Amino acid sequence: MIDLRSDTVTKPTEEMRKAMYEAEVGDDVYQDDPTVRLLEETAADILGKESALFVTSGTQGNQIAVLTYCRPGQEIILEAESHIFYYESGATAALAGVQTRTIQGTRGAMDPAAVKEAIRGVDIHYPETGLICIENTHNRAGGAIVPSENMREIYEMAKSEGIPVHTDGARLFNAAVAAGADVKEFAQYSDTVQVCLSKGLCAPVGSIIAGSKEFIAIARKWRKRLGGGMRQAGVIAAPGLIALTKMKDRLAEDHANAKRLAEGIREISGLQVVNQVDTNILVADVSGLGVTSGEFVRHLKEQGVLAGSAGSSTVRFVTHFDIKENQIQDAVYSISQAARKAGGK
Repeated sequence: MIDLRSDTVTKPTEEMRKAMYEAEVGDDVYQDDPTVRLLEETAADILGKESALFVTSGTQGNQIAVLTYCRPGQEIILEAESHIFYYESGATAALAGVQTRTIQGTRGAMDPAAVKEAIRGVDIHYPETGLICIENTHNRAGGAIVPSENMREIYEMAKSEGIPVHTDGARLFNAAVAAGADVKEFAQYSDTVQVCLSKGLCAPVGSIIAGSKEFIAIARKWRKRLGGGMRQAGVIAAPGLIALTKMKDRLAEDHANAKRLAEGIREISGLQVVNQVDTNILVADVSGLGVTSGEFVRHLKEQGVLAGSAGSSTVRFVTHFDIKENQIQDAVYSISQAARKAGGK
């Protein structure tokens, strides 16, 4: 199978597996695990923040940010199809007692003027705006890069209003690599940032949330409250270190493969690539074949390709470390065969 469902399906490299075996460990709840400490220090340095915290997942990292910044009854502003709003099981309401105020963005980027307009004034009827969240790259916008200039405008406006900004940067390294920039260029325009280690960077588990020392001290307690306090966690932090230091620079290969895949799909009758392929995510509309996305995904599986439904008529393909350049042409052929069979049903 050529697995293009997500970059979460990546397997840890041999170097990562060896590092897991050899990792020096201690009890991380006591902050005694040297490998976890090194991962957190390295991540903070790479992201340009004072401190960092190793968490079990991107969702946990995002929700810790909401819990740390907000009080029950407050409101957060975020893009209408952002991961925090769309894919985190209503956790902002269930855990933090916080409601969401969504803004429809353009390719995942919110208009700074619309964000400012959404900030609540002082009124007994209104919830207070507790946090603004940005997602970069933006998953449901097809891996679109939110420009650093857009982030800067939102951040500076938020500072003038006294409101913190959190970036869900699960794929922030993809944005930086595709933009030819240091990741700090993006991370500097938010008070806190979450980055995922287990997507394109290939670590088996975990994310990082980074920010000020004061924020991380509070976030550490929230991690404990959520059941995220880990013991000898060095065995999973070790591959995270390799992910941060050795795997981020090769993400350009995934982006190039996504563009090659898009070129091939554009030649297939009945399929239309509907996103601008900035990074490693490609979205194709299959309505020209007269089938639903779910039906086409089943046809793809029969041809040896795994993909995911991204809507009633759209299918998402994601390139990653385990997909090599020589597999792209095979994937295009299999997709064309699936399209031929789907169109002839």
